Amino acid sequence: MASSRSNTAARAVTSSARRMTRVSSPVVQPGDTYRDRILRGDCVEQLKSLPTASVDLVFADPPYNLQLEGALNRPDQSLVDAVDDDWDKFSSFADYDAFTKAWLTEVQRVMKPNATLWVIGSYHNIFRVGAIMQDLGFWILNDVIWRKANPMPNFRGRRFTNAHETMIWASRNAASKSYTFHYDALKAANEDTQVRSDWYLPLCTGGERLKDSKGSKVHPTQKPEQLLARVILSSSNPGDVILDPFFGTGTTGATAKRLGRHFIGIERDDSYAKAAEARIAKVTPLDDHALALAPTKRSEPRVPFSSVIEAGHIKPGDHLVDSQKRYRALVKADGSLTIGPVSGSIHKIGALVQGLPACNGWSFWHIERSGALQSIDHFRTEIRKTLPQD
Repeated sequence: MASSRSNTAARAVTSSARRMTRVSSPVVQPGDTYRDRILRGDCVEQLKSLPTASVDLVFADPPYNLQLEGALNRPDQSLVDAVDDDWDKFSSFADYDAFTKAWLTEVQRVMKPNATLWVIGSYHNIFRVGAIMQDLGFWILNDVIWRKANPMPNFRGRRFTNAHETMIWASRNAASKSYTFHYDALKAANEDTQVRSDWYLPLCTGGERLKDSKGSKVHPTQKPEQLLARVILSSSNPGDVILDPFFGTGTTGATAKRLGRHFIGIERDDSYAKAAEARIAKVTPLDDHALALAPTKRSEPRVPFSSVIEAGHIKPGDHLVDSQKRYRALVKADGSLTIGPVSGSIHKIGALVQGLPACNGWSFWHIERSGALQSIDHFRTEIRKTLPQD
């Protein structure tokens, strides 16, 4: 959540001193239990109190530095509830860059070697944040566009409607290769289609939007739980620790608790922190069965194509075809395929006939059964069911 952010890095800039308003809170000492807590105070100082290499995932929604000039009115002259809080105001780009470098440096330190970081922003700040991330050695994996189903119109009519925000997903450095990404689970939930890097989700509205006793928004930029759920499910595991250094009203914490993860939140504004605590206390975690991850294909036992032949699912002399019956290959007793004078594995021959450098032969090749085509991967799945379970 965008929140009342720390400006620690900017304190070296004289003009920033007027902006610093601290909430009185004891600094958390090393050795304390950090999980499932909201640390109150300056974000960079609180980050420094966290142990090195202690978190599995970071979601950061820093100040956008919107640079708003004057009030914004709708056509009926009613006032737009825009982001005009002091925590979003910086005296210069240099001031904002110093702040950004400070919190990113500490975030990088507390990330485990294979942890990843998500940062969300708008056109006002995300390019500056991304450049600083690269300067610090973060390795960008994707930029993901959150397309808003119900964006706020451009009331002045002088620009396009700002209908999206950008998220940068990055690993700790270029050497971090074993980061968590649940590709197969995401694909299965998306009708067996790869999940794209543009996510179409609504703004936070209705009962999810926290409001005070007067009916006003508790926080101007509260993010929808749907957005955080997709981030958390895609790049963390049950039991992982998720850090949000700009905790706001606790969307990250509430979603993490519901999905069986731990959270660490940092928030300077006491009213936001109290709202977050009350919100998270009402969340009931899902049971273990609902959170269990299906095994990925990479983690499943290896089954060679020869095992399919040995089990009698496919016989030497049978012919395999692709789903459109453009290519036809003879199955040999040793588990290889032959087309004309060329023999090779199901993968090599599949790539060869398509003129491609590689091919997943399990999904490419089919065999005709009772007038219908059956993927050979079906037989591999059947064999895996008979293997001993760990």
